[in-house]
Amino acid sequence: MTSIDDLFKKPFLPSTNGGVKRKFDGQDAEAAYKSAKLDPSVEDAPENEDEDMEAGPELPPDEDEDDEGRFFGSGTNQHTNAALDFVDRADDGADIKAEKIDQAWVRRLGLSFERKINKNSELRAKYESDPSRFVASEADLDAEIKSLSILSEHPELYKDFASIGCAASLVSLLSHENTDIAIDAIEIVSELLDDDVQAEQEQWDALVSAMLEADLVDLLLANLDRLDENLEADRSGVYHSLAVLEALSSSSTTADTIAQEPILKYLLTRISRSEKSVSQNKQYAAEVLQVLAQASTSVRDRLISLDAIDKLLQLLSAYRKRDPERDSTEEEYAEDLFDTLTCLSQPSPGKQAFLAAEGTELMLLMLKEAKFSKPRSLKVLDHALSGSSGQPVAEKFIDAAGLKPLFSTFMKKSLEAADTEHVLGIFSALLRLLPGESSHRIRLLAKFVEKEYEKLDKLVKLRHEYASKAKDLDDIDAGAAVYCLNTLDVVLAWLVAEDGGARKRIVRGLADRDEGLETLKKSLQDQLQDVDTEEEGNVAEMLTALIECL
Repeated sequence: MTSIDDLFKKPFLPSTNGGVKRKFDGQDAEAAYKSAKLDPSVEDAPENEDEDMEAGPELPPDEDEDDEGRFFGSGTNQHTNAALDFVDRADDGADIKAEKIDQAWVRRLGLSFERKINKNSELRAKYESDPSRFVASEADLDAEIKSLSILSEHPELYKDFASIGCAASLVSLLSHENTDIAIDAIEIVSELLDDDVQAEQEQWDALVSAMLEADLVDLLLANLDRLDENLEADRSGVYHSLAVLEALSSSSTTADTIAQEPILKYLLTRISRSEKSVSQNKQYAAEVLQVLAQASTSVRDRLISLDAIDKLLQLLSAYRKRDPERDSTEEEYAEDLFDTLTCLSQPSPGKQAFLAAEGTELMLLMLKEAKFSKPRSLKVLDHALSGSSGQPVAEKFIDAAGLKPLFSTFMKKSLEAADTEHVLGIFSALLRLLPGESSHRIRLLAKFVEKEYEKLDKLVKLRHEYASKAKDLDDIDAGAAVYCLNTLDVVLAWLVAEDGGARKRIVRGLADRDEGLETLKKSLQDQLQDVDTEEEGNVAEMLTALIECL
């Protein structure tokens, strides 16, 4: 039998709204909408309509009301009766054809949508002080908005939906005086742009372009300012607004377009809001911020200029000694904060802000004290030390007594692969950045050779392990193994060049696998061939010098 869910293309909205929920200050009722693109006319009210006319659907006869006044007649309305007739005909084997969803269908849908927008706008303007006069049109419009959901199953029609002006009209409803209408419009926009929609890039771009031209981002922001998350419906509106921002962040071009200062300020404020426990929306705001930070260098620059690094460090300081509950919303939230900080600490301005906000000190405290934060603080430090502009961070690392927790972490019997990768990255950065003969460098080299060269023995042992993994093409971690192997060879080459005792110890360790300094030399030569000398001149210079030393 035909499913009851398949009976209607458009859902019917119960009359539970009760009129306008809130007013959006400064909005003119008619100016909130664009004129209909397909048919500029609006169905006229009957000529004999007067001020005493009843609004909404006509009530059934009084005599059919039950004792408690809840039901009328059979308890069904015309829509329910139509549905039951449909089911009866289906059971009788009637030939009922599904509506063809094509360009003609989307034009009919668009025409109906535009008419209901204009009808509601006209009635609101005419009966502004009497919501009962336009509540029925509000329900019709809400149902029409929800009916647009079916478009997400037909992204091939996105271009048509945009070209006839309906995408812009949908976006315009975000400014509707009735917040429930605006929230439903946001939800449909979110659904149409969702990653699960199997849209081609060209189709997605056409829809997004039309929506952005209709001021989607500004209207989203205006709604975020007026929604009250103490109310369930408004919390849903915030969630779907964040979903729209996340969808628009999926490409660097649109991410750069939407991530202007007002949006970034909102996200930074939202992730900082005090809550008894981290809510879904707080975590989602942190996730969207992280996606935007990864999407574009210009977005990272804007965030850095807004003191985002200092705000992130303040929020992360809560996890210096306390771990969030495992697999919780709070754990996802903290993870997103760390990932965003990692992105922002890599550019040169970010390193300066990281130093000024005492980020090095906080990460080192986490390396000593926190379980959840330890591997993440290693990752942040690895990125903060990257590049030629990382020297001040390297010197601060030594001054803040970072060598002891770093080497203690390295010498642990069980160390996660990702942690090993970041520790090796920090070793390489410190050796590259700390000036020769400086006290900072001397302290670093002393840690490598103390306790009978035990750190060097572990480095050589790791090299053997990663060399084996890098040769195994079936190993899913082969790529990471190649990176670690290359980093290890750079570190070992530095130590061979710096200290005679270290040179002998490393040569002896390599000999256990019938290898020697020529093995390191060839590795550095291969790395040098892959370096873009225009963009990474310092790296090329370093590798050349190390090759000569070997």
